[in-house]
Amino acid sequence: MQALLDVLLDIFRQPAVIVALISLIGLTVQRKSFSDVLKGTVRTLVGFLVLAAGAGVVVASLDPFGQMFQHAFNVQGVVPNNEAIVGQVLLNYGSAAALIFFFGMIVNIVLAATSRFKYIYLSGHVAFYMAAMIAVILGVAGFDTWAVVLWGSLAQGLVMTLSPALVQPFMRRVTGNDNVALGHTGGAGIALSGLVALLTRGKGTSKSTEDLTIPKGLGFLRDTTVIVALSMGIIYLIVTVFAGPTYVETELSDGQNYIVYALLQAATFSAGVFVILAGVRVVLAEIVPAFKGISERLVKNAKPALDVPIVFTFAPNAVLIGFISSFVGGILGMLVMVAAGTAIIVPGVVAHFMTGAAAGVIGNATGGRRGAVLGAFSNGVAITFLPLMLLPVLGEIGFANSTFSDADYGIVGLYLGGLSVGGGQVAVIGGIVVALLGVYIGSAWLRSREQRAQKNQVPATVTTTN
Repeated sequence: MQALLDVLLDIFRQPAVIVALISLIGLTVQRKSFSDVLKGTVRTLVGFLVLAAGAGVVVASLDPFGQMFQHAFNVQGVVPNNEAIVGQVLLNYGSAAALIFFFGMIVNIVLAATSRFKYIYLSGHVAFYMAAMIAVILGVAGFDTWAVVLWGSLAQGLVMTLSPALVQPFMRRVTGNDNVALGHTGGAGIALSGLVALLTRGKGTSKSTEDLTIPKGLGFLRDTTVIVALSMGIIYLIVTVFAGPTYVETELSDGQNYIVYALLQAATFSAGVFVILAGVRVVLAEIVPAFKGISERLVKNAKPALDVPIVFTFAPNAVLIGFISSFVGGILGMLVMVAAGTAIIVPGVVAHFMTGAAAGVIGNATGGRRGAVLGAFSNGVAITFLPLMLLPVLGEIGFANSTFSDADYGIVGLYLGGLSVGGGQVAVIGGIVVALLGVYIGSAWLRSREQRAQKNQVPATVTTTN
């Protein structure tokens, strides 16, 4: 039994496998031919692996950038990095986290099937990180292992259902339809970006980041790959010069000239973005049609909630603008912490790229260029101060040199941890039950609103007979 559970957990920890299985099920229930099912499943699997490979290239090129930044500006503190903190969590809470992740997916499907929030969360890796954080908080609250799994699974399923719902009003502006959702633990910060863009946009039509006027002589800047490489090249060079040739060549580049190393890392970053965009196109082309089978047969009107790179193709310029704006927000937040004498949250470059880029796309779709900048900046501030506030509720894990990075971790962690500190286990259970009831109360309200809207519709034509 344990061996079977281990195999299932290994499968469901792999987002590429999850998405491929969804494609397989969706095409099968639509009674597609064997050839179409096989082709769609394999293309979905390969497309997602291409996307993941691109993300891996981006993360690998950002890692030395983060090290150079800390050395150049002599900044030491807590670095928000999900992989690092989860590695520490799993030493004590690994089994509970795995079970919360598995049963949380089932809760997500049940909620999607029985409520108006029809989102199936397919970003398995970040969902697993969320399960790890929930396991820590409930463990620190003193719950027995079985209770950690029970209440943690309900909390996990609620997060997987509500996080995409929070972003979806803005996702519709990005995609122009309601076919796909965003499933990522940065959902709250990305939704904040959309809200800020909405509140700060000017009158009339806002100019998009994708409509930037470029002189003929600079036509090469219309190429996303080129503009990303050049922009990141400048950023890498500045940080590399401040870090100094000695540090870079002895600690990072293995003797390679520090300027050459910086330029190659910037080009590698651009290559990773290029690969991500290619993978996204394949996944979207396959998963959305396949998901109709799930929608029609298993969960009516279900929508796949996919990882943040899924929005990158809609506004490539906003991806870069969002990253830079979010990172600036993180730097300013760090300076405030230094001045205030609190623990220092060092800007996590990967978190600012992934969520900041998505925040830029969402902000651009809602409020144009201004929305992309201000929206992504607000995300950067959020993912700097939320991890700071989260530290006390993580117990001994909170004293580590790393912490969870994205906005959803902060919101969920503060909610559950705050309830635990304020009212103990009873308050935590009550908070989860209230959130569960809120899903169905919200569903009833949405259904009532839709019914009122249908009743108030005026028929296009009225035919009378005498």
